[in-house]
Amino acid sequence: MNRTVYIETTLASYLTARPSRDMVIAARQETTRDLWAKLNVDFRAYVSALVYQEAGQGDPDQARRRLEAIAAFPMLDIDDEAQNLAREIIAGKAIPEESPEDALHIAVATVNGVEILVTWNFSHLNNPFTRSLIRQVVEEAGYECPEICSPDELLEASP
Repeated sequence: MNRTVYIETTLASYLTARPSRDMVIAARQETTRDLWAKLNVDFRAYVSALVYQEAGQGDPDQARRRLEAIAAFPMLDIDDEAQNLAREIIAGKAIPEESPEDALHIAVATVNGVEILVTWNFSHLNNPFTRSLIRQVVEEAGYECPEICSPDELLEASP
C-alpha cells in the first residue's frame, strides 16, 4: 500500500513558480517536480482546504496555476478536532502564535492519519527544533505525529 502524504502549500508554490536563477531555489523547484511525478503513483497525496486557501492567494495567474496543480488531490476538511489540535500545538509553543496556519497544516494531517507531511517550510515546520516539539505536543494530545520532511528527504527515503 502506498504511503500517505500531506502536500503543504510550499510545494505547489515551488512547482508552479517561474524558474529561478537562485541555485538553491532552482534545485528545490526541480526536486518538487521529481516528487510531483511520484504523487498518486508511489504515494497517496492529500491537501486540505487550507492549502486551497493559501494557494489561491497572490498573483491571479500564479494562484490559478497552483490551484490547478493541487486539483487532482483529495481535500481534507478542517474540522473541530483539527482546530483544537492546532490550538494545542500553538499553546505548547511548537509553532509560534503568529503562524496559526502552520499549526493547522500539522493538525489536519494528524487527525486524518496522514503518515508524512511534506514541506519546504524550514522556519516553522521542518527543522530539528520544531519537529521534536511538534511531535511531543501531538503525542501528548493522544495522536500519532506525521513525519515532517522536505521533498528531498522523502525522495531519498522512497523505494
